Formats: sequence, C-alpha cells, structure tokens
Amino acid sequence: MDDHQTQDLVKELVHRLLPAAESGGGGRDASGALRFAHRLLSSRLAPAVLPDEHALAESIKRRLAASGRPDDALAFADLHSKLSARSRSASLWPLLYLLDSLSSHRRGAAAASCLPNLPTAALPRNAASGAAAGAGGRPGARAHGAPPGGVLLVSKDPNIREIALREYTELVLDEMEVSEAALVRDVLYACQGIDGRYVRYDKASDAYDLPDGVRVPRSTRTLVRKLCELGWLFRKVRGFISGNISRSPSDAGTEVGTVAQAFCSALQEELSDYYKLLAVLESYSLNPIPTPGSDSGVSGNYLSLRRLAVWLAEPAVRMRLMAVLVDGCRGLRGGAMAGAIHGHAQHGDPMFQEFMGRLLRRVCSPLFEMVRSWVLEGELEDVFAEFFIVGQPVKAESLWREGYLIQSDMLPSFISPVLAQRILRTGKSINFLRVCCDDSGWADAAAEAAAYVGTTTSRGGLGYGETDALEALVVEAAKRIDSHLMDVIHKRYRFKDHCLAIKRYLLLGQGDFVQYLMDVVGPELSEPANRISSFQLAGLLETAIRASNAQYDDRDILDRIKVKMMDHGDGDRGWDVFSLEYDARVPLDTVFTASVMKIYLKVFNFLWKLKRVDHSLTGVWKTMKPNCIVSSPFYKEGISIKAQFVSVLRKCQVLFNEMNHFVTNFQYYIMFEVLEVSWARFSDEMDAAKDLDDLLLAHDKYLNSILEKALLGERSHGLLRNLFELFDIILQFRSHADRWFERIYELQLRGKGKQKSKSKESGSWLDGGRKAMIQLAGELFRKMGEDLDSIAKDYTASLDAFITQLPMQQHVDLKFLLFRLDFTEYYSRVSSSK
Repeated sequence: MDDHQTQDLVKELVHRLLPAAESGGGGRDASGALRFAHRLLSSRLAPAVLPDEHALAESIKRRLAASGRPDDALAFADLHSKLSARSRSASLWPLLYLLDSLSSHRRGAAAASCLPNLPTAALPRNAASGAAAGAGGRPGARAHGAPPGGVLLVSKDPNIREIALREYTELVLDEMEVSEAALVRDVLYACQGIDGRYVRYDKASDAYDLPDGVRVPRSTRTLVRKLCELGWLFRKVRGFISGNISRSPSDAGTEVGTVAQAFCSALQEELSDYYKLLAVLESYSLNPIPTPGSDSGVSGNYLSLRRLAVWLAEPAVRMRLMAVLVDGCRGLRGGAMAGAIHGHAQHGDPMFQEFMGRLLRRVCSPLFEMVRSWVLEGELEDVFAEFFIVGQPVKAESLWREGYLIQSDMLPSFISPVLAQRILRTGKSINFLRVCCDDSGWADAAAEAAAYVGTTTSRGGLGYGETDALEALVVEAAKRIDSHLMDVIHKRYRFKDHCLAIKRYLLLGQGDFVQYLMDVVGPELSEPANRISSFQLAGLLETAIRASNAQYDDRDILDRIKVKMMDHGDGDRGWDVFSLEYDARVPLDTVFTASVMKIYLKVFNFLWKLKRVDHSLTGVWKTMKPNCIVSSPFYKEGISIKAQFVSVLRKCQVLFNEMNHFVTNFQYYIMFEVLEVSWARFSDEMDAAKDLDDLLLAHDKYLNSILEKALLGERSHGLLRNLFELFDIILQFRSHADRWFERIYELQLRGKGKQKSKSKESGSWLDGGRKAMIQLAGELFRKMGEDLDSIAKDYTASLDAFITQLPMQQHVDLKFLLFRLDFTEYYSRVSSSK
C-alpha cells in the first residue's frame, strides 16, 4: 500500500468519526483533526501494555456480547479470523488496540459534539493525562472525556514530543475561560474568608464555589471546591473568635469566661501561623505558571492548583479540627468546655496529639489556676462561674455541708470524680478553719504540702498533661490540712468531751443526775404545761447538777445544758413538754446541726419517758412497802376482809413485778446494748477519722444506730406504738395505785383514830364505826380488784402484741431484747395457748 492510498484511508476514517451533521466551521475542524491524526501516526507513541492479540480479541467479543450485540460479536469474530488468515505472519494487535481505544472513547464521550475533543480523547488510555503532566498544567487531571486507565509513553524525540504537548496544552486552555493563576489567586482569597473575582461565598449552599456561568473543566471546578473548603472552615473559626471577643461584658448571662478567652487566644495563635503560610503562598502565586513547550528559564516557585492542594493539606487538617472544636464548644464554658476539647485529644495520630496538647495547655491554664488557688489558699476565684466547685452564701453552721458543692456538668473528664471530691474537701477545710475556727495554721500546712510535691503556692506550676502532679498536690495538701483541722476540732474545741456530755445529759447516761432531776422536777411536771415556769425548771436543773456528780464537770459544758419547753396544747402536762437541750456553738454546730439536735431531742423524749415509767414503778413500790402493809388494822379484822385485802395486794404485787421485769430489762437493753455499744463504736471511729467528712459520717452512723436499735426508726413505728401503749398502762397503774393506797391510808388513819378515842368515848368505835369502816374497805378492795384485773388484761394484751412483733424486726439486737424479756418462754407459751 503506497503513502497516497494510506493518506486517503486516514482521511476517510477521520470523516467517518466526525458527526454526520456538521456545518459552519466543520471544514476547519476536519483539517485540524486530520493534521493531528497524521502527527499521531507518525510519532513513536506506544502503549505500556503487552501486545496480546488473542486476549484483546476475546475481550472485544465479550464486551459486544455483554452489551446485547451477539450478532456483532459473531461478525467481529468472523472478520478477525479472515484478516488473520490473509495477514498470515503480520500481527493485528495494533489495529485492534486502536479500534478498541476509539470505541472506548465514543462510549465515554457520546455527548461530545465537536471534533477538537477527539484528538485529546483519541490517544491511548490516559494519554491526555500524561501530556498534561508533562506540560506543567493541572497535574494528574484528565482531559474532558478521556477514558480512564493505562499509561502513555511519549516518544523520546524532543521535537515531536514538544509539538504534541504544545498542541494538547492549547486544546486544554481553549476549554478554560479563567486562567489557572486567577483561580489560584481567588482560592487564596477564599482561604482568608474574602470573595475573589470568580470564587465567591454562596449563602444558599453555604460554601465557596465558582458560578455556573464560568466555563472550566469539571475536574478543575471540583478541585477549587475542595480547596475552598479551607476558607469555609476558616470563616467558622474566625466567626467563633470574633463572636466571643466582641461580646460585651455587660450582657447578662453572656459573659466570656477565662477558659473561653484562653481557647480563643489559642485559636488566634494557630491562625497567626496560618496567616504566615498564606503570605508565603501569595508570594509564590505571583510567579507565572509554566506551560508545555514554554521557556525552561521560568522559576520553579510557581503555584498551581495542584501544588496549592499539597501546600494546604496539613493546614486543612488543623483547620478542620479547630472547626470541629468550635462546633463542640458552642454554648459551653469553663470546665465543660475544657472537657469537650479534651475528648477530641484522644487520638492516635502524633500530629493530632501534639496540636491538641498545645491547645489544651492554653485552654486549661485558667482552670488549673483555679484548682491551685482553691487547694492551697481556699480562694474561689470564679467570676464567670466556670469552675466545677460553686460556693453559695450560707450560715456558718451550714458552711461545710452546704457552702460548697460540685457542679458535675462543669467537671472536665480529665479530672476523676474521686479527685474532684478531694479538691472540694481540701478547699472546704481551709475555709472552715478560716471562717468557723478562726485559725490560720492551714497556711503553713498548705506551704508544706506544696514544697513536698515540688511546687510553690504562687501562680503557675500546674498545667494540662500534669494530672499526676495535680493529684499528688491535692492528696498531700488534703492530708496535711485535714490533719490540722482534726487537731483543732479535738484539742482546741474538745469535740469528744462535748459528745460525751451530750451522751451523759441528753441521753441520760449520768444516772445520779437523772434520778435527782426526776425527784426535784416530778412535782412541777405533774402540773398542767401552761402553769409551769421554764425559769423555775432551770433553777431545779441547776439544783440537780449541784446535788450530783455532774457538779465536777467543766463549767463550760454545764453552762450549755438548758431547759427547753416544747410546744404544748390544752391538756398537756409538764412531763409531755419538758426536755433538755445542748448549746452547740461554732464550729461544733457543723456536727450538731439543728436537724441533728432534733434527733437528739427525739431520743431524749423517748428516754425521758422510759425513765419516768421506771421512776413511777419505783414510786409504786415505795407505796406498797411492807412496813405500811403489816401495820394495817385489816389484818386484825375478820377472815373475809383480811382475805380480800391480801388478794388485792397480791394482784397488785404480781402486776408490779411483771411491769418491773419488762421495764428493767428494756431499760437495760437501751442503756447498755444500745447507747453504750453505739458510743464505743463511735468513739473508735472518732479517733480514726482523718477528716471532717469521716467525723460527720461516724456521727451520723452513731445516731442512726441509736434510732434503729431504740425502735425510733421508720421501720419500727408499729412496735413503738405498742411500746408507748405499755408505758401509758404502767403510768395508769401508778396513778391508780396512788389513789388506792391513799384511800387505804385514810382508812388506816381513821381506824387508828377510833382506837385512840375508845378510852374517852366508850363503845363509840364498836357501836357501828367498825362496821362502817369494814364496809368501806370491802367496797374499796372490790373496786381495786376490778381495776387491777382491767389493767392487767390491757397490759397483757399490749405486751403480747409487742413481743409478737419483735421477731419480725430486721435489727439483730432486737432479738436479744426478745430473749431477755422472754428468757423462760412464759409469754410464748401463754400466747400459743390462746
């Protein structure tokens, strides 16, 4: 085949590849395409794939069959076999490869309507990509419609290569309405939050983008969009900084805290480095971008879009992280903000860790300064309510319990709850010593703790990442300051002595004082409550103190014991409203608060009633003492009145013994197994307490133990009600006994008076006086027996109900009470026989 015939075939192929309907400049397009085809065929371009004719033919047949064209696949196989037979030894692989490449282009660019795209796309796979890379254009970009895959090796002939690349560059530049240098400049503007000539911020899409009217390749538009994401992130970060810095301090509830200010300062410092990078890139953007075939003397410090993507890769990561932090910190302040930032620092990337560590050291600096000031000075320097410890104005007695609390939402995650509690208690101890104890020894303890861990009491010295040093400082300061606080409480304010005084006087542990007090105030308390003078009772209290061993106690303790008259209504007696109180002053009122003293008052009223019942039974015994009974004239009368009198006395004695057995054992249980055992445990825990919280906890356990064991807890209401019914029956028995024996005593005096007058008035006592007295005595003994039977019946029923409920109580000590009350199982047998 000669050259003329070859040119005709190439021309015919180019015209067939052109669209069927073409007008206008179609002739110019056809001639340009023909020149490009001649240059392409005369070059030494070679695909970087192994020539395998059979594999390529099979691939084409499978593709035709898979696309639903089996007839074309059979026709292709027939033509290929015929050509192979005619060509004999010549390979058909170059022809098949060319046809396959053209077919791939036509499938990928079916919408193309002009021929100038054809030469770029008609190169073997990714030919345009290789040419563009050599021309210094958009590295790695693919020409419009170019098929993916493959590598093109450009001919080593410099003349042919430069001509091909220059031609390719001209074709690519014809597709771009905007130069790459202008796009680079606009992208740099967008990275600073400024609208450029072409790249502008679109509020609708919330992004920087090229307008749709600007004609640029799709890949270029995508790359510009990706680069401008950095500008969108920059706007977000800068907006956060500006919004916090420009906020007015007078705006209520919108103050910018120190942590937020430190965060903005750290972000601003990162942006300063970002500005420096942009300044360098601005200087590089002034250098022209070389093109293929241009003078090789152009400077290499130019800036293309691809190079800009490489430059901005690392700043984009930082800016993206800052934007994430900004979004996560909106609406937060103080410790909550520091904790949110710390949550993003848990990352395995060293670059992330280094960046977040640098940021958090700035952000957490105010927070750690607050911790240092609170732990070593007790100062709560929290103007903007950022600290996880909050103080509130309270009375001195409530300073420890309610003065300072932990805000869990302000506690950063890098400070554990246990460490936060220690921090809280250390500062509370300092303030308690300073405000309630008027003590300044804590300053030396704080200085010693700081020196021990290798820091100072001045500002600084602690920062983010030094949690171990912080914990060591807090632990050492807490140990030394709490130890000093315990010394002040025990030695200067004699806490244990006051607890013992409350036990002896309010819990009635001083037996001789209680007995004498009962004796002297008993007559007064039997009067109606509205007739009793508290001043008179205070005098009787002082009399009881001076008459007992209580007089040898410290006068400061005795002066704190006062009489308290509770609120009373109509019909209340002095026994119902009388109580004692203990004046616990600062700082002891931190332990003996108003609520605690109410519990002591409740226990005192219970014990006072128990003591009153015991005192009443003692009075009954004194009334029934044998010397009053033996001298009775009723023993000298008839057998009937004597038997009636002995029967009544026996019933009274039996009932007294039952009541005395119950009261004695119950009182022993309360005074020894409840009060003494609880005090022994409390005393041990008091000595072992290392801080005020331990002391308060030990005291609360002491009170709760007394309440539960003494049937004053919430789970013992029913049992306590039955117990009070027993007490009322015993007091009723005392009242009846006093009335009975008073009338018996009157009859005895009447009988003795008649005997004395017998010598003067002969026969007056025998003449009917004796019969009248015997009749009155018989009536009294009958009524007395009926009352005793009624009281005994009520007492037995109440005692049975009380003993029946004891085994159902959860506290183990109440089982020992049951054993003491029913050690012979008498009540159990009587209850089971009913």
